[in-house]
Amino acid sequence: MRRLRRLAHLVLFCPFSKGLQGRLPGLRVKYVFLVWLGVFAGSWLAYVHYSSYAELCRGHVCQVVIGALAFQPAGVSLGCWEPSWRSLPCPALLRPVRGAVGTPPPFQPRGGVSHLRFHSLSKATQQECDQYHKGIISGSICQDLCNLHKVEWRTCLSSVPGQQVYSGLWQGKEVTIKCGIEESLNSKAGSDSAPRRELVLFDKPTRGTSIKEFREMTLGFLKANLGDLPSLPALVGQVLLMADFNQDSRVSLAEAKSMWALLQRNEFLLLLSLQEKEHASRLLGYCGDLYVTEGAPHGSWHGAALPPLLRPLLPPALHSALQQWLGPAWPWRAKIAIGLLEFVEELFHGSYGTFYMCETTLANVGYTAKYDFKMADLQQVAPEAAVRRFLQGRHCEHSSDCTYGRDCRAPCDKLMRQCKGDLIQPNLAKVCELLRDYLLPGAPADLHAELGRQLRTCTTLSGLASQVEAHHSLVLSHLKTLLWKKISNTKYS
Repeated sequence: MRRLRRLAHLVLFCPFSKGLQGRLPGLRVKYVFLVWLGVFAGSWLAYVHYSSYAELCRGHVCQVVIGALAFQPAGVSLGCWEPSWRSLPCPALLRPVRGAVGTPPPFQPRGGVSHLRFHSLSKATQQECDQYHKGIISGSICQDLCNLHKVEWRTCLSSVPGQQVYSGLWQGKEVTIKCGIEESLNSKAGSDSAPRRELVLFDKPTRGTSIKEFREMTLGFLKANLGDLPSLPALVGQVLLMADFNQDSRVSLAEAKSMWALLQRNEFLLLLSLQEKEHASRLLGYCGDLYVTEGAPHGSWHGAALPPLLRPLLPPALHSALQQWLGPAWPWRAKIAIGLLEFVEELFHGSYGTFYMCETTLANVGYTAKYDFKMADLQQVAPEAAVRRFLQGRHCEHSSDCTYGRDCRAPCDKLMRQCKGDLIQPNLAKVCELLRDYLLPGAPADLHAELGRQLRTCTTLSGLASQVEAHHSLVLSHLKTLLWKKISNTKYS
């Protein structure tokens, strides 16, 4: 203890000691103090950065998620189902049965560990994939993840603690690995918090549920989240097809539990709804509620590479300068912008309803190696039905009280003191506001004035989002045409 006190005294008061000043008479104490202050500040920033990383990057919890529950019988099947592409009936079961015994998931003795590039995951390798081996969960990548150890975890990309995101390598391709750990992050929970979380996450469907009941249960969930749409039965078919990853025309209890847990993930539900769209990442596989998508696209906002503490300190002018200096050439930016506008079209009255972009920032604008737009993060894209349910009848004093996410805002009825269900600003107006800073710097001189005028017109789109369909489509079409004419018949097209 005495040594610790002496060390603390030396670090804190060394710059002010008379002994030091006597030994170095030519060195002013203020310079020593500044050096000491710099070292202290640097150490503090390093500590804060490490703490931030430790909070954001908890991939080891994802591994515990796959290995946290006690034994449950494997091989329970909900029954047989007939996808639309089958010409022959299911040979074993023509109608749903309860408690039918199916083929248990493949088992290999545990003992190996996945090829992991970061130390924090090593704590969980003893419990890795227990749930899969015990038949509690299933999925198309469980075999590669748990038995063959072919899924390689790489860099942490998480921006919030509750959604763990890592780059990785699977089957020779760059992929993104995602899982949610919201309930596991409760600091007051004890060491058994992960098992308790999984008991809640994988509690449905229960043993004894038939395939018909699971289909109706899934349809009801989709209606509640996407609205009562005539296309939902087709989406239910996609869910069952994805659940039956081994194509044996049977959905086991483990497959159903895994798919139900995945549907609770907002981004997974959106990826499933937008799988036919070229601007959303493709789903490649899943295991329990962990899922894998295409590799993360390149980011359009180079300030995202800065430490989180420094990002708010950058003035807007420096943001623009970083974008112009470090970002793609203007014609490539125009191509990315066209893709973003096409994505807005896809969200507006798509096959599975309308979706709202509730955090419109350059951090979410990604692109491929060929500069085709890819939405980097769908966490803040929300179905219209979910936004309406959140806002309708909500108590408010001002419009700011009627906000879903970051910037999905509805008007406040000050007489009734309740939020209305329709949003004030449509997706296109928010995207055009973003494109003003993205496209105008460095734009060709012969295009700058017209582009600025059209973007100003676009950003002033107001009124309720449901009442601007015709004007919305016209403005979007004009803007796309203007950009496309400039880059068509060139190497950038």
